[in-house]
Amino acid sequence: MFFSKILNNDTGGKIFLSILLAVTILIPLLNIMVSPESPWHLSTYTVTIIGKYLTYALLAIAVDLVWGYLGILSLGHGAFFALGGYAMGMYLMRQIGERGVYGNPILPDFMVFLDWSELPWFWHGFDQFWFAMIMVALVPGILAFVFGWLAFRSRVTGVYLSIMTQALVYALMLAFFRNELGFGGNNGLTDFKDILGFSLQSDSTRVGLFVASSIALAAGYLASRAITNSRLGRVAVAIRDSESRVRFIGYKVENVQLFVFTFSAIMAGIAGALYVPQVGIINPGEFSPVNSIEMVIWVAIGGRYTLYGGVIGALLVNYSKTFLTSAMPEMWLFVLGGMFILVTIFLPKGIVGLLNKYRGAK
Repeated sequence: MFFSKILNNDTGGKIFLSILLAVTILIPLLNIMVSPESPWHLSTYTVTIIGKYLTYALLAIAVDLVWGYLGILSLGHGAFFALGGYAMGMYLMRQIGERGVYGNPILPDFMVFLDWSELPWFWHGFDQFWFAMIMVALVPGILAFVFGWLAFRSRVTGVYLSIMTQALVYALMLAFFRNELGFGGNNGLTDFKDILGFSLQSDSTRVGLFVASSIALAAGYLASRAITNSRLGRVAVAIRDSESRVRFIGYKVENVQLFVFTFSAIMAGIAGALYVPQVGIINPGEFSPVNSIEMVIWVAIGGRYTLYGGVIGALLVNYSKTFLTSAMPEMWLFVLGGMFILVTIFLPKGIVGLLNKYRGAK
């Protein structure tokens, strides 16, 4: 009853979740149950790549929620993604203990190399998984809340707000490159060993991370759809279409903007936390403004104001990126820019818009 209410009149969402469920069941079976000699066997490397794509899909939903439904073009969601990733990375670094290069049971290797004598105060607690998971949501959420509270109360909108979000992510990138900040500097955090006592090199752990990413993606979609179907979501769309008119009616526009923006940031942080143990590293490069712009391109190509359109865009663009960066690495950015230009001119509603147009004509 609950799911049917959320997915009411959402045919695309039902199809997406059905495919996601089938993939979540099928991929682990093809990896674990099928012999490696069989052509139907799916390698652990491929499972990890797909799991990474699912974290990108969750991030795309977060971007679509604020851009497609609230009308805020955020060019800084990479900051929330990276902060969630760093919170998970700090937990994974604390689990290494004496197995590090320098054998220090408390300090991560980069701190020993830099002659740090004690663990910084903000690293305490990250030896506990529950504490790290709270920080995964809390740190991006607090940053989004403070930034949004200042920006929305000042009624900063449009391109000015987009520039501010990009300035935020760029400032964080420069800060995290500094060794004295205590997050590994240019090299970031890496050389992870295990999570919750399970080796990150184990096939079963990789499959477990894939399943966790799939569950998080489904939960993120359902939570976002619940918001957009609610009265709050309808007000958000009204703000997107005519903010001044909604203010005139008497709604607290900044409160709606602040809630949706903060929720989206938390979702991006969770995506980052799932991303890090699968790729094995988190560094300041994840704060790059180019990454945040790329996220917007995912949503534009897939089709904003649909949620599942962002998923389609994220999967399509990142698969293309994986293929082209190995086949023609120097051409990737040109292809990405060309895709964005073509979609903007010929498919303003993205791939989903084209499919809906075809279905309507049929």
